[in-house]
Amino acid sequence: MASILKTRSVIRVRGPDTVKFLQGLLTNDVRRFGEPTGDEKSSLVTPNVPASSARSLYAALLSPQGRFLYDLFLYEHPRIEEKLDRVGSGPGPDPGEVVLLADVDCSVLDELVETLKKYRLRSKVDIENVGDEFSCWQRFGTDLHERSPTATSSEDPVAHSVGWGGAVDPTGSSSSQGNSGGWQWHKDPRLDCLGFRGIFPSNATPPLVEANTETEEENFLLWRLEKGVAEGSIEIPKGEAIPLEYNLAGLNAISFDKGCYVGQELIARSHHRGVIRKRLLPLKFLNESGTEVEQKVAPGSEVISLKSGKKAGTVTTALGSRGLGLLRLEEAFKGSGNLVIKAQEDVKVNPVRPDWWPAQWLSEHEPYQASG
Repeated sequence: MASILKTRSVIRVRGPDTVKFLQGLLTNDVRRFGEPTGDEKSSLVTPNVPASSARSLYAALLSPQGRFLYDLFLYEHPRIEEKLDRVGSGPGPDPGEVVLLADVDCSVLDELVETLKKYRLRSKVDIENVGDEFSCWQRFGTDLHERSPTATSSEDPVAHSVGWGGAVDPTGSSSSQGNSGGWQWHKDPRLDCLGFRGIFPSNATPPLVEANTETEEENFLLWRLEKGVAEGSIEIPKGEAIPLEYNLAGLNAISFDKGCYVGQELIARSHHRGVIRKRLLPLKFLNESGTEVEQKVAPGSEVISLKSGKKAGTVTTALGSRGLGLLRLEEAFKGSGNLVIKAQEDVKVNPVRPDWWPAQWLSEHEPYQASG
């Protein structure tokens, strides 16, 4: 299935200092967009992101106190599209200049642009809202990621940035790129199971999106809820969320080797301390008989333990019988039926451990591993 993400918009960052500017702000290592040479390229990738997949990256911008503010998906702007200027009457930017497009939460678009400009100071960087020119899309499905390419740096690097399944196929490659502008689908830089993501011109439907495969964005939200992945400055509360509790390290949004960036101190301290006691988890809302129910559970609802009577966490996002919740792990897996919604005790909360969680996250709480 494919969805146009109306909750996301696009900004463009360009100029000689683009990489240096973003490197000092964002949680991930942006140097991969700076055309490194030789073996240097292999040292600039985060886990699960091969060196040949250097054209997309997931990152966050934090407050100086290390709290989450905004998330961004970064993509290199297709070079072919830059041959002419915007009116098509002359030469475009310097071919050596880095031009990046960022997929961002539209509810905080203006605020994000102003924040970036505040940090710009004397950097030679131009930051523009280009949401009218471009749209964000997602392709997802049960078999899509299972058939996705698994190329390494020794194989065709295009395999990591196209929207067809299986091995490299010239026909699929052509259709995935769609046009001479070089617009492509990219593997979602967070998780394989999320499928493919991309930015495309708003005046055309992306390649591989047929009428019978296009679906509402709500269905992609449900797909993310089942995987335990939050997105945007509402689902990851702006100014409040601690990035490691919202699993951003496991979603390839954080580099622990890149050096300083805004908010880095808290992230490094929490990471080296080793144990994260609360994490974001997928939730199922059940009735007394254990059947999933379409209950009206509001974001912000408290989750409490029946056994201890203590608060176990908070529902952060809800859609029908599914949701996300930030829960204390010592309470989350004490047994089926232990958690309920406060003031709605007939609604049981069943936390689910996502398959993609790293093994060490479970070993941090060994007493609770046996319960499912």
